[in-house]
Amino acid sequence: MHMSATSPAAPATPTDTGLHEAIAGHTHGHWLRWAASQQTFWVCVAAVLAFVGLTLASDVFATQQNLFNVARNFAFVAIIAIGMTAVIVTGGIDLSVGAVLVLAGMVTGMTMHSGMSIWLAVPLALAVSLAVGAFNGLLIAYVGVPPFVVTLGTLSIARSLAMVLSDNRMVYEFGPDQPVLLALGGGFLDLPLPFVDTVRIPNPLLFLLALLALTSLAFRWTRWGRYLFAIGGNERAALLTGVPVKAVKLSVYMFSALCAGITGILEVGWLGTITTGLGQGMELTVIAAAVIGGANLSGGIGTALGAVVGASLIEVIRNSLTLLGISTFWQGTFVGSFIVVAVLFDRLRARSAND
Repeated sequence: MHMSATSPAAPATPTDTGLHEAIAGHTHGHWLRWAASQQTFWVCVAAVLAFVGLTLASDVFATQQNLFNVARNFAFVAIIAIGMTAVIVTGGIDLSVGAVLVLAGMVTGMTMHSGMSIWLAVPLALAVSLAVGAFNGLLIAYVGVPPFVVTLGTLSIARSLAMVLSDNRMVYEFGPDQPVLLALGGGFLDLPLPFVDTVRIPNPLLFLLALLALTSLAFRWTRWGRYLFAIGGNERAALLTGVPVKAVKLSVYMFSALCAGITGILEVGWLGTITTGLGQGMELTVIAAAVIGGANLSGGIGTALGAVVGASLIEVIRNSLTLLGISTFWQGTFVGSFIVVAVLFDRLRARSAND
């Protein structure tokens, strides 16, 4: 009997099909378990639920103007929270970010107030911010002073310098380049979308998205990012394996201060004025955003995306308090409670993993 040299492939048997489905189901289940174990995932869920609940509870929340305000306000917190996350990952803390914010804003405002160009004022403000960060990093990494003590001291120094620069006065005249500054912080991009005429994206959000992309890549794919997590996981082991611990610590405090400086410039552009009270209390909100987003205060854990998600949840809650007629005095209670709950969740998760 003649046999063909080539025969059609045998159809998949029920056993083969079941095996493929089992593999796919296992992979799918693995990703679900991994997502459920991430604090950022649950914060995202909470933010979505809060968004849906507020949309149903208020006719104002989901309007384009309100969402524009929420996006702009949370971007300011999130930009600094990304820098704070880098510091926390190494096991440190930076209490000076609010003071660096106002100092950078005041340097920008006073430089432009004297008639100089924004192209000089902005680099000068960023240089001052980096100098404060370098001062923090040198004392912490090379002298060995605890981060809490150093950054608490620079908090007072930086805010005092802002007062000296302005003689503690409000500054609202920024010279010939004032329109450029106002457009930088208060401007927006009109983005056409299907089924919607246009969506306005505030400029601070665009800065945030760019910083988020760059920092996420740095955390994941660069040697600097690997060094951060190595130091936070076990600083002594990192030192023994050749990680330049001191230089990396110096760099993260400079990065944190740079993020605060960028935010200070953007906030002055948005407000159109600068006072020495700007950024007061920002430290607590920024640390809360980083911790709520999954950063571990003991070091070694944290993501840039988590900081952004944490900042968005805080701003949604703040906005909801206003829209629902609840006193803004309760904001501190909510933010403080979020920090406690986030840290408690992390401790419970670590304990269950050890068991």
